[in-house]
Amino acid sequence: MAPNDRPFIPVGIAVLTVSDTRTLVDDKSGQTLADRIAEAGHVLADRAIVTDDREKIRERVLAWSRDEKIDVVITTGGTGFTGRDVTPEALEPIFEKRMDGFSEVFHRISYDKIGTSTIQSRATGGVVNATFVFVLPGSPGACRDAWDGIIKPQLDYRHMPCNFVEIMPRLDEHLRRGAKPT
Repeated sequence: MAPNDRPFIPVGIAVLTVSDTRTLVDDKSGQTLADRIAEAGHVLADRAIVTDDREKIRERVLAWSRDEKIDVVITTGGTGFTGRDVTPEALEPIFEKRMDGFSEVFHRISYDKIGTSTIQSRATGGVVNATFVFVLPGSPGACRDAWDGIIKPQLDYRHMPCNFVEIMPRLDEHLRRGAKPT
């Protein structure tokens, strides 16, 4: 089958906004992601807001990672350097596999738009319970950059030479071989 003949395969995506002040009404970053997910033809499986609290962030992502309808979790917010920015600290310890290239490519894209200010973000990614997790800054611009430049193409089964959708069925191989899930 030629790459252009591959069918589009929608995946379930949950969006978590990490903020002490935002609500669903004024959550521009979460809405930016929700709109782009729908425009791409994927399923917005769930959306929530939690405060900048390590345990609340971790609990929500772990719950979604166990939900069979959710293939991907995208968080927005809490990636800076202030005392309340704890999203990477909440999630990196539960990554079964880190996605170092995500951060590197995100910063490359971001650098073209905001220059050296990109170093103020600790965007990261990994896999938790066979679920891709992307940790994004809390600005709509950063969410657009990450979605448009990295996440959207990687969640398109037609994207060649490779994409995340084609490896999703094998993300839990280590769990099926006896390793304990998170």
